[in-house]
Amino acid sequence: MFFGIGFPELMIIAFVAMVVFGPEKLPEVARQAGRVVRQLRTYANSARDELRAELGPAYADLELRDLDPRVIARKHLAEAMAELDAAEEAAKFAESRLSTGEVPPYDVDAT
Repeated sequence: MFFGIGFPELMIIAFVAMVVFGPEKLPEVARQAGRVVRQLRTYANSARDELRAELGPAYADLELRDLDPRVIARKHLAEAMAELDAAEEAAKFAESRLSTGEVPPYDVDAT
């Protein structure tokens, strides 16, 4: 589900809520919690839309999680590793080429 909360944890939370708030107040508390979550989601979506509008069409597909420093660092590290791997492959290919006048290896048994 969300935040790594499964069904057993959800049942424990519901039980604790029933004990703390009582069965009479629990529906009202649940309604208020739902309103708060809905309002937070609305705020987050409007902030994302404003940010996209301010940055322009180049960032139309921007997601707020893209601004997380961990995501940015992971992205740049992955790009750097890909460039390093490509450079290593190019170096191996360059080493495997024959120098001028060198005879390629020949296996009599293979032909």
